[in-house]
Amino acid sequence: MLTNEGIINTFLESGVTRGFTLPGLGITWSLPAFHDRQDEFDMVLARSEQSASIMAQVAGKMTGKPGLLMAQGPFATTTGAFGILEAYFSSSPMLILTDTSCYDGFGQYGVYQTMTGDYGAADAFAVLKTMTKYATYATTPGEAIYGAQLAIKHASTPRQGPAAVVMRSNIIKQEVPECMRARLYPTEGYLHHTPPRIDGDAMDRLAGLLGKAEQPVMIVGNGVYGSGAGPALQAFAEQNGIAIASSYHGKGTIDEASDIAVGMMGTWGAKSANRMVQAADLVLVMGCSLGPEYTRFRDEKMIRPGEQTIVQIDQDPLQAGWVVPVDMAITGDVADAAAQLGKTAPHDATLVGRRKAAIARIKQENGYGVIPEYRTPEGKLHYADILRGMQAFLGPDDLLTLDAGSNRIWATTCLPLRTPNQLIAPGGIGGMGWSTPAATAAKITAPEKRVTGVIGDGGFVMTMDAIATAAERGVDVVYVVANNAGLGMVRDNLGNQRIGVDFADHDFTKVAEGLGGKGLTVTEADQMTDALTEAHKMGGPVVLDVKVDPAASHRDCSDYAEL
Repeated sequence: MLTNEGIINTFLESGVTRGFTLPGLGITWSLPAFHDRQDEFDMVLARSEQSASIMAQVAGKMTGKPGLLMAQGPFATTTGAFGILEAYFSSSPMLILTDTSCYDGFGQYGVYQTMTGDYGAADAFAVLKTMTKYATYATTPGEAIYGAQLAIKHASTPRQGPAAVVMRSNIIKQEVPECMRARLYPTEGYLHHTPPRIDGDAMDRLAGLLGKAEQPVMIVGNGVYGSGAGPALQAFAEQNGIAIASSYHGKGTIDEASDIAVGMMGTWGAKSANRMVQAADLVLVMGCSLGPEYTRFRDEKMIRPGEQTIVQIDQDPLQAGWVVPVDMAITGDVADAAAQLGKTAPHDATLVGRRKAAIARIKQENGYGVIPEYRTPEGKLHYADILRGMQAFLGPDDLLTLDAGSNRIWATTCLPLRTPNQLIAPGGIGGMGWSTPAATAAKITAPEKRVTGVIGDGGFVMTMDAIATAAERGVDVVYVVANNAGLGMVRDNLGNQRIGVDFADHDFTKVAEGLGGKGLTVTEADQMTDALTEAHKMGGPVVLDVKVDPAASHRDCSDYAEL
């Protein structure tokens, strides 16, 4: 058995059956073993390491199992770092298989591309340690296989995240010795674990606090998204008149048309969510870090330790009381907590009535669920027009990916999502260019879903190579390019100065056709829903080049302007 054969065996033993790659050097040497198992393993060839890394991260986010990136050392650690960093900050399970590019024994000589960490070389292992849960540098076949086993273990267990195996290039085609001092064992035994269990007494105390609170609010985050606990929490909250706000990562984990849904909170969030949290006497934080952007960077009126009762539930005890001090911390899976809360007795009917009335008032006062209308120049749409078209179009079988910038802020703030977990959005580093490869990967990962990606023109140009991948794979994806011919959010932040923010208004329908897809141009608000419907009927990758008014601002929809 060769090293590369041992690696693919390890992946298949662990249920890792798909990888995303743009191969080079050592990874190229790995490919024959993967090709020999093509009936069991799907290799997706991307057009850039950036797109491949995003695709791997999205696959992990969607499935809860490690998404695999295979890329050569200098590029896995640079252009490929985009998806790795997103996975790290978003707790997405992900594997990175890479090499030192040392050209079979020349690593100490300053050879071209080398990443061994020697004099004259860069250091792939050192770089990856800064952005992964776990990284190992394998210099023997046995270390590579065992390292892959541990990487899968680290990527899969709480808190999930990226894990990397850096292989000395010359070992990839070597035979694995039959007798090794450090013996190899089957992968399964390394992966057994039980999740942390919720403390029953702590949950009883929490139930008592919730039952007495005048205006409790739940904040749901990434942990709720990953566990799929949103519907159970929604049922409990609706029964008892408890408002549910979300962090950015928790957006769309419940039906946001529910009476108790108040939207996404934070600096770039909905006023209704922020005001509801401000009005709370008890704040229950579920699977959410409660990071500064969610609290409008420590808005003193919003989260008030010592004045509000704050309870935090997380599978990682380090999370609770990390950003904000809490009155009570409960360690465990939020899905277990949701199930236990669902078994508690209903709260007092009169109290529930008062709670629901307060939620309704705050939502009405702050325009929850209302997508405003704006006048735009002829031939241009507003972001709000795109959202209205989306709202009329999206159904239970749809997935929606977002990107960075104004288009994302408008969607997360103003678009109520009806189907839990249909939103796939970046939020770890939240960089431009994520949505196009993300939508491509979403369709590859869940071919039964109808997938639409929204992205600005700036981000689209960064990773439009993913359209070629979609065309080559024959997958049906629609990419909505909010084309305002520039960097909209940067424009907003510069005010009246237009420095380094304007692009030419390119024809992205022609770009799509050149990459093997199709394209439609949208210039009127009333075309949006029909264009989405038509694009999905066309088959294959389709780009909607939506001409957006450059004056449309993200500040009009979020709670940002009041900072």
